[in-house]
Amino acid sequence: MKAVRFDEYGGIDVLKVVDVPRPAPGPGQVLVQVKASGINPGEAKIREGLLHSRWPATFPSGEGSDLAGIVAEVGGGVTGFAPGDEVIGFTDNRTSHAEYAMAEQQNLTAKPAGVPWPVAGALFVAGTTAYAAVRAVALTGGDTVVVSGAAGGVGSIAVQLARRAGATVIGLASDANRDWLTGHGVIPVVYGQGVADRIRQAADKVDAFIDTFGGDYVEIALGLGVQPSRIDTLVRFDAVAKYGAKSEGTAAAATAAVLAELAGLIAAGELDVPVAATFPLDQVQQAYRQLQAGHVRGKIVLLP
Repeated sequence: MKAVRFDEYGGIDVLKVVDVPRPAPGPGQVLVQVKASGINPGEAKIREGLLHSRWPATFPSGEGSDLAGIVAEVGGGVTGFAPGDEVIGFTDNRTSHAEYAMAEQQNLTAKPAGVPWPVAGALFVAGTTAYAAVRAVALTGGDTVVVSGAAGGVGSIAVQLARRAGATVIGLASDANRDWLTGHGVIPVVYGQGVADRIRQAADKVDAFIDTFGGDYVEIALGLGVQPSRIDTLVRFDAVAKYGAKSEGTAAAATAAVLAELAGLIAAGELDVPVAATFPLDQVQQAYRQLQAGHVRGKIVLLP
């Protein structure tokens, strides 16, 4: 089978698609023929070695966590799935950017018929991260929350979940995303110099802040009067120790139950997961180049 691999830390050019043996499922495991698998900024950082102290790679390394596909084989003791089932899930082994991927049965859920493959394959990392971040800042009706990177893969889901929680949502993004944000009930504010003043003009108070981008947004949130316990950052891990902010992301909500809940919202037309572009597996480098270029609304997805 074909799979993405890299043999050393480096830029996009270290990625290659090679032939590897198709794995056989062990007890409790499910082999999935991958129909779609999202790519994520964290994977690029791991490939570049920027997260070596936190998530080291061993070589040759595969990549990818998100997956959606069709069950090909099941291992011993698997009772919830059978060959032919359509599933959404994830793998913790960095192997989903491939034609087949192994997943533990507890990391899979049924794919609703109304969820397109690219959306299903993009759901795990962005969806569970957004879910965890919104939960972390404990939104209730009457709250105002600011989301940085509001049109990105995580941010575009987080703003919608925050709205569902009853909050007024201010989304920081480029002006090109104004109409999309407004159409989802979000108050758009252009990022960049002077953003704190523009946030103050948009809202009398800010109760919570979800930072999907990094930079100085944690400091901006504090300057707006947000309590550290209601700031969740996906990038500024240093701010947890320095200020007492939170950094809850994928790991805090990485369950099939959360995936099932999100997939159900998508199927019901209550959650929009934008897909910016799709690429075949052998164009994985092009996919990451588009991600690296930035200003991507929603997700980029590989279709093996």
